[in-house]
Amino acid sequence: MSTPSQTVGPYLSIGLPWPDGPTVVEEGTPGAVWIRGVITDGAGARVPDAMIETWQADPDGRFDHPDDPRGARPGFRGFGRCPTNDDGEYGILTLLPGALPGEASHINVSVFARGLLHRVVTRIYFPDNAADPVLASVPADRRGTLIATRTEDGYRFDVRLQGEGETVFFDV
Repeated sequence: MSTPSQTVGPYLSIGLPWPDGPTVVEEGTPGAVWIRGVITDGAGARVPDAMIETWQADPDGRFDHPDDPRGARPGFRGFGRCPTNDDGEYGILTLLPGALPGEASHINVSVFARGLLHRVVTRIYFPDNAADPVLASVPADRRGTLIATRTEDGYRFDVRLQGEGETVFFDV
């Protein structure tokens, strides 16, 4: 007998977020920027019970991970997790990632939300470094869904889960 599938939400607030999850670096870190946005569903409604996770290299293109023997900068964990608020908004405080061999700098993103059987995975690219083989493989008319826009204190990256203007998600 099989167990029926369940969606990955809406119980994300139970045990998954932690107090400093949205701060990949401490506030006041030189060069820190906010990545902020909203998560919307197929009808364009904001999703108040989603969660976003980010994983990225430090500004030197190094990861805080055992597989990267160089290690990341002290105080840079490279991983962030932020639930959306009642208005579907999230925010991650981080440093801009450095480029990786053969790839433009980017931030890997997982989104968890009600109605999804599995997380969806995408990337955040930045306007000034958008030349990347993965990005180039995306149809030109959809690439814009992967490129953040500059704001006063960082970047904005909205996620549309489906429908017109749907964010490009990768099969991982």
